[in-house]
Amino acid sequence: MLLTLRGATVRFDGRAVLDAVDLEVAEHEIVCVLGPSGSGKSTLLRAVAGLQPVDSGRVLLDGRDQAGVPPHRREVGLMFQDHQLFPHRDVAGNVAFGLRMHGTPKDERAERVGELLDLVGLPGAGPRPVVALSGGEQQRVALARALAPRPRLLMLDEPLGQLDRALRERLVVELRELFGRLGTTVLAVTHDQGEAFALADRVVVMRDGRIAQSGTPLEVWQRPADAFVARFLGFENVVEATVDGDTAVTPWGKVPVPDGAPQGTRTLLVRPAGVRLVGADEGLRCRVAARTFKGTHVAVRLRPQDAPPLEAACVLGAAPEVGAEAGVVFDVADVVLLG
Repeated sequence: MLLTLRGATVRFDGRAVLDAVDLEVAEHEIVCVLGPSGSGKSTLLRAVAGLQPVDSGRVLLDGRDQAGVPPHRREVGLMFQDHQLFPHRDVAGNVAFGLRMHGTPKDERAERVGELLDLVGLPGAGPRPVVALSGGEQQRVALARALAPRPRLLMLDEPLGQLDRALRERLVVELRELFGRLGTTVLAVTHDQGEAFALADRVVVMRDGRIAQSGTPLEVWQRPADAFVARFLGFENVVEATVDGDTAVTPWGKVPVPDGAPQGTRTLLVRPAGVRLVGADEGLRCRVAARTFKGTHVAVRLRPQDAPPLEAACVLGAAPEVGAEAGVVFDVADVVLLG
């Protein structure tokens, strides 16, 4: 493993903000750490970079313990959300900064800067002042600067957080292609699950300084580990249920469960696609409380009587109006028992 954390713990005022975390990142792997504010994801990044000492546990790079190794000797690159470019330097001066610190000869620096600017889509931009760049261009310069010294591990802290959604969606695809082409090992933190799922080979969800779930984007999306992960991913249809045979007794009535489902008290998730609208005289009777256009579908918020709200996903043009009455039946293919 290129990076290994074993029981890594960081405490602030006696409180563990990173709590005995075990994590491995293989060479050429892209791992994205997800979590709400205060979950410990940025502290994890800073601990790996050497910017935040661990109170206990170990951080190893290539099997070597990094205790006492200063940040500039760890062979890691770090790119922050606000880019932290030097406003008094031009683009080339910013990209070359790490190379200068490593004593790279001038001619070699110039060649490397040109290669990187071509690579990130800014050919010939070396003489431009960084203050004249757009947010997306500044992000590319910061990325080129982080890649310049050829770090063994590249770490990204909310790298696209300050950009508008359309630009983020375009750049995350470009980053994925770039890292694949370079074979770069990446550890990134973000609060945006769409960004993480598009970029990562593996997603790590954090809660209160601990890892709540780790897996491929598909694994995490299809089978959240628990109610916290499910709700963090945006799923709202989560309730406690009692499974008996091939059905679960829930506040919404009886819901079908997959074959072989564990019996007894469980936490149950119904994905919005599994909440099917039928006639108001069928299934669970609900009132349409709200509709939200999502681009590819309409999210319909439903209020059953004496039961928690439900979210359904409807095809465009088929969503009922707010205030309308509708019935709900559940599709077993989108029912998941958590934990």
